Amino acid sequence: MDFSRLTIKQVSGMLRSREISVPELTEDFFNKIETTDGRINAFISTNREIALVDAKKAQELINDGKGGILTGIPMAVKDNMCTEGIKTTCASHMLEDFIPPYSATAVAKLKKDGAVLLGKLNLDEFAMGGSTENSYIKNTANPWDSERVPGGSSGGSAAAVASGQTVFALGSDTGGSIRQPASFCGVVGLKPTYGTVSRYGLVAFASSLDQIGPITKTVEDSATAVSYTH
Repeated sequence: MDFSRLTIKQVSGMLRSREISVPELTEDFFNKIETTDGRINAFISTNREIALVDAKKAQELINDGKGGILTGIPMAVKDNMCTEGIKTTCASHMLEDFIPPYSATAVAKLKKDGAVLLGKLNLDEFAMGGSTENSYIKNTANPWDSERVPGGSSGGSAAAVASGQTVFALGSDTGGSIRQPASFCGVVGLKPTYGTVSRYGLVAFASSLDQIGPITKTVEDSATAVSYTH
């Protein structure tokens, strides 16, 4: 079965009914990334070992009848959000070896609820661009047509969701950086009302406008992701 096309609700239901385990699901998504990202370049980095440890913990919660709808759900985040012990580059040469000592509040909340972080996603350097062609690391392609851009600056997030490399992703939006790539890639992108989601741990572009928000396959998934980062 192609789990990559399923929604948060659908995947959560399958995990709860034991149709698949969280470690098996996580491995399935890493296999998807390995076979597709050479063409798309959505990911700057992946963290398989850490993700599989988190997957086992999520499975234990499910086995004990605990956790919520996001427990065991694979996710990925734009690489301008701090992740404890995992590189946060902002797609910049200046930060290519930076490892934060803490995680952004939005990321920490999702992980606390049992979501499994697959890796960090490409962007225009320091989120300054609209095509994900301005990354120091590499250019991201639109998964529907590799000759076209995915939009930006959260192009990696939109491309990863549209191609089924992750169930959902986080992006950041200052002047359209979630909404525009979501439209280019045919997925749902939301810039929440300012202050709804904490900006703590997001590398700032324009602090009075920056906002973390989800990129998902459906509006229902978008509402779910925001409710757990709020």
